[in-house]
Amino acid sequence: MGNNAIEITGLTKYYGKNKGVEKLSLTVGEGDIYGFLGPNGAGKSTTIRCMLGLARFQEGEIKLLGKDAIKDHVELLREIGYMPSEAWFYPEMRVRDVIRYAAQMRGLDCSEEAKMLCDRLQLDEGKKVEELSLGNRKKVSIVCAMQHKPKLFIFDEPTSGLDPLMQAEFFKLIMEYNAQGATCFLSSHVLSEIKKYCKHAAIIREGELIRTDTVENLTKTHAKHVRVLKDGTEEDFIYRGNINDLLQSLAGFEISDLVIEEPELEEVFMHFYEEKA
Repeated sequence: MGNNAIEITGLTKYYGKNKGVEKLSLTVGEGDIYGFLGPNGAGKSTTIRCMLGLARFQEGEIKLLGKDAIKDHVELLREIGYMPSEAWFYPEMRVRDVIRYAAQMRGLDCSEEAKMLCDRLQLDEGKKVEELSLGNRKKVSIVCAMQHKPKLFIFDEPTSGLDPLMQAEFFKLIMEYNAQGATCFLSSHVLSEIKKYCKHAAIIREGELIRTDTVENLTKTHAKHVRVLKDGTEEDFIYRGNINDLLQSLAGFEISDLVIEEPELEEVFMHFYEEKA
């Protein structure tokens, strides 16, 4: 422990004149479960593709597991488990063949681990890829990413398409590999799963990193969700000031109902997405 599994410094990637990411720097410690948060189109997939050498970037440096993501690209891929947001496989192949093929590409026999993963995810190995639902294709992708027990997992929107039961099983697996020392970096726009499972997180908006912190700090807020019925009119808003000032400002009105509660997680994060910090 104490080393960094991911070090990104000044990453800049443009697609022609369109910004993918700009001057992005972040660090992920070994053994962390790190959330990469942002709305769709924020630059999450672009960052991940640069990390894996799937996209060339104009500026910056990326180190994974202490190695240069460009120079040591081939060597690194042996130690990484990657899962793209959309899983595509040869439609005619059977599930077991796809999984075996992925292991053979690394020169490994992962049959024991693959069987355990298929059992846990309730994946039918005998089916052809073209017969699979989106959720089951996603499961094939999970097995391919996990079966070689990598040191670093990089997941792009991993739970989209999975039913809630399988989402829970997926994270159970992550926690087990993490307990054995693996680091996990996952992009998501599902805030609740980041809060539940991640230790640290970064928030990206329009290609720029706007905040990195512990998940506990990011989700801590003094904001309150207020619903008030005053003079016959209902108002519903997020309040970030002193609660006594709020009560004072309501003193002159006819109040027939007042609810002050913790805001939803989405509401806490919305101001990160809407304004630049």
